[in-house]
Amino acid sequence: MQISATIVAFNEERNIARAIRSLGLGHGCVDEIIVVDSGSTDRTREIAASLGARVVEEPWRGYAAQKNFSASIAANDWILSIDADEELTPALAAEISALKNQPSGFDGWTMPRLARYLGRWIRYSGWYPDRKLRLYHRESGAWQGDYVHESVQVNGKVGQLKGDLLHFTCDSLSQHLSTIDTYTSLAAKALIASGKPVPIRRLVADPPWTFVRSYIIQRGFLDGAQGLVIASMASFYTFMKYAKAREMAR
Repeated sequence: MQISATIVAFNEERNIARAIRSLGLGHGCVDEIIVVDSGSTDRTREIAASLGARVVEEPWRGYAAQKNFSASIAANDWILSIDADEELTPALAAEISALKNQPSGFDGWTMPRLARYLGRWIRYSGWYPDRKLRLYHRESGAWQGDYVHESVQVNGKVGQLKGDLLHFTCDSLSQHLSTIDTYTSLAAKALIASGKPVPIRRLVADPPWTFVRSYIIQRGFLDGAQGLVIASMASFYTFMKYAKAREMAR
């Protein structure tokens, strides 16, 4: 089988080269790399093109829609979708390369994702293995999710790969807070669209429960100071999501 790798990007000059190089175009696990750029004002497109990627400019459609568009213009039916701030480990790339020469009977494959946060690889806090379905046959699967937390849904058999997909998340608390502000607005819109009410008890009970689950039950304390920050930020995210939804409902 032949594989097209797709990456959606916007102002990713800091990350895009690392993501593309990990795919090993021509001698690695993919036969084509497509970068769909939604109007970057930095050097994202220039860097991607210099590394052999096919760069396509497309106005932002939303997370799932943009990724489905990327798959629709690929030359091959098998799609490997990664984000610009992600990277295949050599072990994962080797597993995918091996699949190309041995029909498996699967329609999609998940892979564990290992995140780097504030300078540390996070192995607890509910962040690992965080399996993501990123390799799929486009006739059997597609991205779904109107606002946030988009994911590939496959109608068929799904296998599991062992190699890690690396995710380079926030380098600073300011960056994390900015991300939370953006994503809680989208999550609140999703809540409103679902028609589900957000009673005041959820603002009171859910944030502390989120902290306990992340830091204690999911052993975030083993991630050091970063684990404490992750649990605190998760609690804050939960509160802001519900608070914004109530504000929008008014």
